[in-house]
Amino acid sequence: MCQLMGMSCNNQAATTFSFTGFSARGGLTSDHVDGWGIAFYDGKGCRVFQDDMPASASPLADYVREHPIKSKVVVAHVRKATQGDVQSANCHPFQREWLGRTWVFAHNGDLRNFEVPVGCQDTPVGTTDSERAFCTLMSRLRNHFKDRQESPEWPELAPILANISAELAGYGNFNMLLSDGHAVFAHCSTHLHQLTRCHPFPHARLVDREMSLDLGPLNAEGDVMTLLATEPLTLNEPWQALQTGEFRVYVDGREAWREVNPQTRAFAAAVPDLSYPRMRVSMAVEGMDPRSGRG
Repeated sequence: MCQLMGMSCNNQAATTFSFTGFSARGGLTSDHVDGWGIAFYDGKGCRVFQDDMPASASPLADYVREHPIKSKVVVAHVRKATQGDVQSANCHPFQREWLGRTWVFAHNGDLRNFEVPVGCQDTPVGTTDSERAFCTLMSRLRNHFKDRQESPEWPELAPILANISAELAGYGNFNMLLSDGHAVFAHCSTHLHQLTRCHPFPHARLVDREMSLDLGPLNAEGDVMTLLATEPLTLNEPWQALQTGEFRVYVDGREAWREVNPQTRAFAAAVPDLSYPRMRVSMAVEGMDPRSGRG
């Protein structure tokens, strides 16, 4: 299976430290050697770096590790191929444009016997089940909001994306990160963890590298960020595991919406019935701090 990493912040921040640890899983501390990718949002723009080399040995990954690129939203992936050969077209995160926003998607899992439905408006470039799922998801959004001229915001998108994620999880293991640059949407089938950092910021130690960093001087009192990862990236921080069937939304560094689907099972054999009652938990989203540029 693959590994995921994501970040949501209320101010721009660099992921150099976290990516240094995460990218080591691409050939040094784990066998996710079939490519990697990372997306950084910059306002309405989105920079995506991808390579089919192992992340630990990629010169392009060296560039990302050595050059702080500040962003409020980041989605990253290291690949261990289950479907599709090793080529750049099969590297996550995948991206599509819709209503003036760039959407990126990364997936960890294996969707068995899943094909793009007839009439899907998006066509895969590569040969992975992950990109087929992304095309299906985007086509469903386009159809649901077909009369809209502007992109809907996360409160409208969250319940629809939670439904689609639950259906896709019926085909197998569906851990995913998705973003439009405004919110980060996450679904967990088996393994996904979150960590929220705020003042006072800790001295953090990486799991995968002999490296630590005092985050206090790099962040201001009002800064807040949430990291997401398949497995915790640091040793001495309170990472929390998401539940199977859990869908969460993160905005400006904090959890904004949550839904747990009690019928979603890891590696389910069929699409589950979606007519059961649901549990929602909402949290206030912290406003934007006018300062920016902390690491």
